[in-house]
Amino acid sequence: MPITTYAELKTTLTDFLNRDDLTSVSSTFITLAETDLNRKLRHWKMEARSTAEIDTKYSAIPADMLEPIRFHVTSGNTNPLELISQAELLDRQQRGGNVSGHPRYYALTAGELQVHPAPDGVYNAELYYYQKIPALSDSNTTNWLLGEYPDAYLYGALVHSAPYLKEDARITTWAALYQSAVDAINAVSDQTKYGGSGRRMKIRAY
Repeated sequence: MPITTYAELKTTLTDFLNRDDLTSVSSTFITLAETDLNRKLRHWKMEARSTAEIDTKYSAIPADMLEPIRFHVTSGNTNPLELISQAELLDRQQRGGNVSGHPRYYALTAGELQVHPAPDGVYNAELYYYQKIPALSDSNTTNWLLGEYPDAYLYGALVHSAPYLKEDARITTWAALYQSAVDAINAVSDQTKYGGSGRRMKIRAY
């Protein structure tokens, strides 16, 4: 049976478990699998771009953001902002006397993007980030991950079914298949992005 929709995934899940009384809880197994996939997968199809004007030191984070990739000010010459810790940003504020200017750094602060220096005007900016996998549901019946890698969804859901069914002996089997799928997806993404050459370390000369 193909696994291309949310309903087909739930049916296959119960078939693998040889149980017809798990319809109501199978959606929970899938949701838990998605939560773990969002932690472990970093595929190029998860990359997204958001543009905004920033004129204060705090800006909202996209609701679907998992983690930032890079943040640029695009007004004039494109200027990448350096991601630093909150402690380092606070230290720079104190040493700089909170003087406003062209933003050079940013940190994730209380669920927002905080830039430093605080903008002395309105700047156009672009945020590249990893977004959450669109959650499956009765209304959102498929997504790119299910369409291309249904095994990741299936084995991820089966991993979470084992504790519920008290089938500890199956956890190792499902977990191994699930991890193999996750590793393969990440590897395919890297190969696509970097042409099989792998990631290269860039060393700055001083």
